[in-house]
Amino acid sequence: MGRTSDAKNKILTAARSLIEQRGYSALGVAEICRTAGVPKGSFYYFFDSKEALVLAVIEEHWSAERREWEQALNGGAEPLRRLRQLFGAIEVRQRAGQEGCGSVQGCMYGNLSLEMSTQAEAIRQRLQGIFEAQVELVEAVVAEARRRGEVSVPDTRAVARSMVAQLEGQVLFAKLHNDPARLSTLWPSCLALLGVRDHHVPAGA
Repeated sequence: MGRTSDAKNKILTAARSLIEQRGYSALGVAEICRTAGVPKGSFYYFFDSKEALVLAVIEEHWSAERREWEQALNGGAEPLRRLRQLFGAIEVRQRAGQEGCGSVQGCMYGNLSLEMSTQAEAIRQRLQGIFEAQVELVEAVVAEARRRGEVSVPDTRAVARSMVAQLEGQVLFAKLHNDPARLSTLWPSCLALLGVRDHHVPAGA
């Protein structure tokens, strides 16, 4: 049982790395298995198709990332400071990715949305659900900031959606230019969406 579980984890790890580097369409099952160091039969023991594998990779990635979002956004700091911490952590992650492999990897969900949204309905729906979950997490903090009188936006949902879209767009530009410094304007842009004039909201707790 241990070896079986280990084979599945190896496939998921290899698939995630390859997807982040090259996307979905260019990958084949044989390459994934070769990278994972497992026989091809192991792939079909765990996954019915490459699409099923990608869905599993997405779920695993979001499970870990959601915990990071919740940890940043549900802390005891002031609402705007918590939002700043989240966006700062994303910038740090993109910088670390570039240092590790030589290029900005971008956002897995954004990359797959651009590549797969018109090709695989199950993947499109799951990615849509993840982005909606991100919007909900951000909206809860924006609504708290409004209750505290720190922002006066009329529609917290719309602003939260714009902030997530701003995040995805800035990460996309960072990937396109292979320059994580492109993310330096993310927080000022989000403050503008929130109608906050004072752009000095520290990242620290």
